Amino acid sequence: MEALLLPSQLIGLYVSTMARAKTSRKSDNASKLIADPAAGPAEPAANCVLCPRLAAYRAENSRMEPQWFNAPVPSFGDPQGRLLIVGLAPGLRGANRTGRPFTGDYAGDLLYQTLLEFGFARGHYRAAIDDGLELTDCMITNAVRCVPPENKPVPSEIASCRPFLAGRISAQKRLVVILALGRIAHDQILSTLALRKVSYPFAHGAMHTLRSEVTLADSFHCSRYNTNTGRLTTEMFRSVFSDIRALLDRPTQKTKI
Repeated sequence: MEALLLPSQLIGLYVSTMARAKTSRKSDNASKLIADPAAGPAEPAANCVLCPRLAAYRAENSRMEPQWFNAPVPSFGDPQGRLLIVGLAPGLRGANRTGRPFTGDYAGDLLYQTLLEFGFARGHYRAAIDDGLELTDCMITNAVRCVPPENKPVPSEIASCRPFLAGRISAQKRLVVILALGRIAHDQILSTLALRKVSYPFAHGAMHTLRSEVTLADSFHCSRYNTNTGRLTTEMFRSVFSDIRALLDRPTQKTKI
């Protein structure tokens, strides 16, 4: 069984991640993606109560599993990353337990293996927050930051988390590609950017050009259900990242500066 950090250590890592995300102060065009100038911070407070149902569920899990993280899961990765990956929400026994997105469940096994293969991560993924894994040129976040019951956030909870996604997008100063893992993440991104969903339909493998020279890429979510049913294969997932890597590696590719 993988060793877990104590809650106090996890909260310390949370604060450290937030601090690193504020280090860049260069002039950029990131704000041009965000229609609402009052975008929220990139990360919610550790004791966020914007969504009463999710806050109550966190409290219930804290009583049952006090050694788990049981808080809004902060984004993980490189604040200067050109790739931002947006998932759905923390899994109960995955990110909600460990305190890092996609860490501790099957979706993370496939995602981090693929990130390592395509040069967006270095180190070794061992499904634990202290495994030393680092992301390079990549940041991972979620459309909803707290674990929802049955992995199903309701529309009001998705909307309540939207300012944090706006803040995260604004914080990624060199952003070139946003990868949506699943339709809910796709729709959350478009709503955050005040873009019409009919103009950018979700489809696995799609690459949509948005304003400010940013591309929205789509993939089915890398969940165990999707892979077990054949909706998403490893090769399908790799193909999406191959397209993203090719886009980022183009000699004429300009980052937002």
